[in-house]
Amino acid sequence: MCLHSASNIAHALEHKLISLIQSCKSPKHLRQIQTQIIIHAVDHQTHLITSHFLAKCSGLKQITYARQVFDKLPHRTHTSLWNVISKGYLQNNAHNEVTSLLGIMMRENVKPNCYTLPVVLKSCAKSSSLRKGEQVHCLAVKNGFKSNTYVGTNLIELYSCAGQVGIAYRVFTEMVIRNVVSWTAMINGYVSNGNLLTARRLFDLAPERDIVLWNRIIVGYTESGDMVEARRLFDSMPGKDLMSFNTLLNGYANNGDVASCERLFESMREKNIFSWNGLINGYARNAHFIEVVNTFKKMLSENNNNNNNVKPNDATLVNVLTACAKLGALDFGKWVHVYAESNGYKDNIYVCNGLVDMYAKCGSVECAIDVFKNMDKKDLISWNTIINALAMHGHGDNALKLFDEMTEKGEKPDGITFIGILCACSHIGLVRNGLNHFHSMSSEYSIEPKIEHYGCVVDLLARNGLLEEAMEFVNKMPIQADSVIWTTLLAASRVHKKVEFAEVSLKKLVELDPKNPANYVMLSNVYGEARNWDELARLKVAVRDTGSKKVPGLSSIETNEGVFEFYAFDERHSKTEEIYCALNGLTDVLRLSVFGLDLMEIG
Repeated sequence: MCLHSASNIAHALEHKLISLIQSCKSPKHLRQIQTQIIIHAVDHQTHLITSHFLAKCSGLKQITYARQVFDKLPHRTHTSLWNVISKGYLQNNAHNEVTSLLGIMMRENVKPNCYTLPVVLKSCAKSSSLRKGEQVHCLAVKNGFKSNTYVGTNLIELYSCAGQVGIAYRVFTEMVIRNVVSWTAMINGYVSNGNLLTARRLFDLAPERDIVLWNRIIVGYTESGDMVEARRLFDSMPGKDLMSFNTLLNGYANNGDVASCERLFESMREKNIFSWNGLINGYARNAHFIEVVNTFKKMLSENNNNNNNVKPNDATLVNVLTACAKLGALDFGKWVHVYAESNGYKDNIYVCNGLVDMYAKCGSVECAIDVFKNMDKKDLISWNTIINALAMHGHGDNALKLFDEMTEKGEKPDGITFIGILCACSHIGLVRNGLNHFHSMSSEYSIEPKIEHYGCVVDLLARNGLLEEAMEFVNKMPIQADSVIWTTLLAASRVHKKVEFAEVSLKKLVELDPKNPANYVMLSNVYGEARNWDELARLKVAVRDTGSKKVPGLSSIETNEGVFEFYAFDERHSKTEEIYCALNGLTDVLRLSVFGLDLMEIG
């Protein structure tokens, strides 16, 4: 009777401690529970409480402490304990630790089970460790898991991720039982490796198709650009859910079919944040930036009117900030800044990066610097954004200082960083410094310069009057100069009145972009300023013979009603008559001011 009672008490205590662990929200609370486990000396037989404790440590990002507890366990022959700590490493992206733990496990003669190896295989796939994955495959065969569905599915994913889709298919055929997850993994392997034809054949043969499999094959067609077949599959798909609609919505957005994206969005009875982001992303990807802003406003309006409970997330805000940057909509960008901080995104690194970019591109460099300085965490994108912003706005010295600060803090620069650094050197005339940075890309950071970096060096030399050196640099480049580089040389030739270099540049530009009239306009300016009237006359005849026309410039303005785009002499706006009336009035005022009249007296 006493033994039975003691057993009931032990079970009750075990259940209580497990319940406390599961409800735990902080590392401090978890260690208090650990003290209770030690005091009551429970968990010697089943290790059930320890398993829950280690899992909670992983969930709270305390994987190092979990390992310390695990290493001090007097008895760890239970495979489940190893599985828990291994899964914790996987969840925390410590993939090398997962494979290392398996080696220790084997040395301690603890036998893996069908839940051990899939975790290790997932780590191998995510860390692109094919060789280690092959060793785990051998271990699976040796331990009798060759035909295990769970192990087999993870082997398929491993080999598919490594591009070994043929071996993945061999594993698939050796599986005794193939469930819908196995079929999905194999079909996904073919899709990921660009073999949509075989993927479709397997899809048609699949004995069972769930919503995930349908969506994956549709994604395969959207990624290949075949939206007609993607739509046909979508229409024939049974039991479509919201994810299915979002999959097709993103397909239209990514393939540039904005009209179909809009129609599908409007037809959806239910929408979540991914639906709204899909439409907004579609507008952003296709440069419909006014629509990005208007859709965001509509989203907030519907939320305020209780038509939906969908609130913008960080991805939404980043797209909207990008649109504000492209439109120069500084006032609305500031409003988004306030909204972001009021809704818990003050320390979100993606939103902060978007804010730095928006302020910089709208010309408010001081605000960009303030946001950057107040960021608790900064990534490479943060540094690149502020360095490029300072460089483009003439603060080259500050850009170079930030670059030094960045490297001192251990952040490794990339190609985008050096575009900003080279631009900074170009704008403040540090030719030697800029060339040293260019050469350091490959010598110190193992970054292979691209056409953009060569273009920056050409600008660095040409802007500072070293046109001969710039031309020599272009001729020695390992890659062919593009139209941007030759345009840079043509513009510099005009500034420094070097007609011979301008003619060479135009010749190359005509070969690369014969229909662009801007090139001829620039050369005509060079001839005009050099008073070379004969060449100017011949050039005008050549331009007329090409039949090309200059594309009109587009401007935008932000008002209380939103952002509007317009051309010169544009008459598309609904208030065109009032706009031109106001413009004529301003013109009259300017004319009066030219003649020195006192406008207050006239009033």
